[in-house]
Amino acid sequence: MTTDQPPQPSASSRRPRVAIVFGGRSSEHAVSCATAAGVLRAIDRTKYFIVPIGITRDGQWVLVADDPTRFELTAGQSPEVKPEEAHIVLPLSTRETSLTVLEPGEPPRALGEVDVVLPLLHGPFGEDGTLQGFLELSDVRYVGSGVLASAAGMDKHYMKVVFAGHGLPVGPYAVITDRAWRSDRAAAMDACEGLSYPLFVKPARAGSSMGITKVEDPKDLEAAIEAAREHDPKVIVEEGIRGREIECAVLQGHGTDAPRTSEVAEVAVHDNHAFYDFEAKYLAEADVDLSCPADVPAEVSAEVRRLAAEAFESLGCEGLARVDCFYTEDGRVLVNEINTMPGFTPHSMYPRMWAASGLAYPDLIDELLSLALERRVGLR
Repeated sequence: MTTDQPPQPSASSRRPRVAIVFGGRSSEHAVSCATAAGVLRAIDRTKYFIVPIGITRDGQWVLVADDPTRFELTAGQSPEVKPEEAHIVLPLSTRETSLTVLEPGEPPRALGEVDVVLPLLHGPFGEDGTLQGFLELSDVRYVGSGVLASAAGMDKHYMKVVFAGHGLPVGPYAVITDRAWRSDRAAAMDACEGLSYPLFVKPARAGSSMGITKVEDPKDLEAAIEAAREHDPKVIVEEGIRGREIECAVLQGHGTDAPRTSEVAEVAVHDNHAFYDFEAKYLAEADVDLSCPADVPAEVSAEVRRLAAEAFESLGCEGLARVDCFYTEDGRVLVNEINTMPGFTPHSMYPRMWAASGLAYPDLIDELLSLALERRVGLR
């Protein structure tokens, strides 16, 4: 049989097709859009063919305009992926890697194969292993950690359980489940009695400082738990650690190489913020001082980097992660948490730490895509 269609180039002779997926159903929808805006601006288009895909707040997958300005997060703009009549269907078979656009009254339209997905989703229904599991079903390569590491890294409770099980030092905390809160909230709050104030009350499975309250007085604890429950029915209550917040970026090694760690950085928030909250992270950069490398003794920097790499490996992470630690007043280093898909705008901590370590933002994006493209599919 003959055809008028030109032969398709092989995967080895064409630019890899990268689906950049962002938005999503979580409360971090706008942050994900901002991350995508930064990546769309910086990615090397001579090396990669880009397919920008947005996920609306109700979970619809749509093909969006390749226009970074639409998705920038500013004090006057909270970006959002808008619903469209045409939506995207992803493959559910290992035999098919093409994306298809469905539109009412029109025949299905193929977008072509995708070689790798760059999932820039933050929070539940994207960063937590759900999207990763979906991509695993059809053997689609993607940037970042797999199902287990993504799920455990999203849940601050099980994250700490894994860290402690691997001998990593973590601070005191308590967990309040939905069932415990609904059955006996007084008893649930009693679980926090052994913690020293101030406390930080957080949704167990949220990020970008969403729903976090710093509690100085026990009488404010109940209201703080209710505020966290607006984002997640499971809540974690952490004892405030007196000390400095030191962060480290981790990048997966090639082949059998060990994970690489960046220069460590310190975040210092001005007094007009009670802690490193959403506004300080994304809307008020002048209120935050970043020092990279952090002004800490060499042995402290080495310890943070060691613990960051061990935290990465304890969860079985892949691709990238940012590890947040505390350097306490008595000289200890504690692991606070890991972010398997950290904020990734050019101004975010993760890219800035790598830039200070000699790896520029566009090169960092290329490195992550290269790592994902060389990774085998299936069980690893």
